[in-house]
Amino acid sequence: MQTITPCLWFDDQAEEAAKFYTAIFNNSAIKKITYYGPAGFEFHNKPAGSVMTVEFELNGQAYTALNGGPTFRFNEAISFQVSCKTQDEVDYYWEKLSHGGDLQAQQCGWLKDQFGVSWQIVPEILSEWLGNGTTEQSQRVMETLLRMKKLEIAKLESAYQS
Repeated sequence: MQTITPCLWFDDQAEEAAKFYTAIFNNSAIKKITYYGPAGFEFHNKPAGSVMTVEFELNGQAYTALNGGPTFRFNEAISFQVSCKTQDEVDYYWEKLSHGGDLQAQQCGWLKDQFGVSWQIVPEILSEWLGNGTTEQSQRVMETLLRMKKLEIAKLESAYQS
């Protein structure tokens, strides 16, 4: 049983974001939506009947999305890492998560989606190439990685093997 659930704070896009994410990942679904009532309006300023939280799962992992208002914004201090077996998976998640927004691709497989949430789309073998090879191998992989935005497994593997 999962005992820690990430909660993502949105202004008013919690339901839209949950629908976006659950459409991308397998084994995913919206589980429950709660709504604001009249109590506490002076604190949250959300009209009664508007979406307060959305409980959803991505690949079996529970998340909560909260419509908390514009007070907080996402930044790179927190990101979600998607571990991919193949280049097709890297390409799929990169395309889907960057769809619908102003893609803010960053170095080393990082991107921000249309809601400002940061994602790392990485090959699952990357940590092995960076940590289990010789220092020279790891350095070659790191140098290659730093020149990329969307990661290319073949180029990283070539750097590791050369």
